[in-house]
Amino acid sequence: MQEAIVHLKQADPVMRGIITQVGAYRIEFRDPCFETLVKSIVYQQLSGRVASVIFGRLIQAAGGKLTPESILKLRPVRMRAAGLSSQKTLYIRDLARKTRDGLVIFEELAGLPDEEVIERLTQVKGIGVWTVHMFLMFALRRTNVLPTGDLGIRNAIRKAYGLAEMPKPTEIETLAEPWHPYRTVASWYLWRSLESDANL
Repeated sequence: MQEAIVHLKQADPVMRGIITQVGAYRIEFRDPCFETLVKSIVYQQLSGRVASVIFGRLIQAAGGKLTPESILKLRPVRMRAAGLSSQKTLYIRDLARKTRDGLVIFEELAGLPDEEVIERLTQVKGIGVWTVHMFLMFALRRTNVLPTGDLGIRNAIRKAYGLAEMPKPTEIETLAEPWHPYRTVASWYLWRSLESDANL
């Protein structure tokens, strides 16, 4: 990963400053499995700390392990009691059904290009491009993913680049051009520049 760090430092002076400030690249990868995608759904539009508490409660309610079967055995009211919104409860149950029925096959995803993974997973209710971006980065270990819709990324860019307003996805794409082919690494640094103890 040293190659990525060197590239980013040379390609973008602002990124060089962020890398120097944050320090070593220590991304925390997860398994490309059902539980990881459930975690991404739980974390949608929540701060990391709040989401972590809810996710822990959900695992507990499901008997210590998240599988399609353990989710479908849980009553929706129990999932709501863990802190999930009714929408997220619906989404997680839809993912559980589609996985159980073989419409989502996690073992196949590693061999597919990013676009195909996005296409397959966004068939599940509530799984949008942001959620699949997180899965591509943290589970499938893809190095060139840029989650332009992520609030943390937008905030970090606004702060680091001294922008007056929140950047739009198209502006982020343009700004991130020099980061190719390591946009995942740059994104990780942007998140860490805001929250040094983030679980990323």
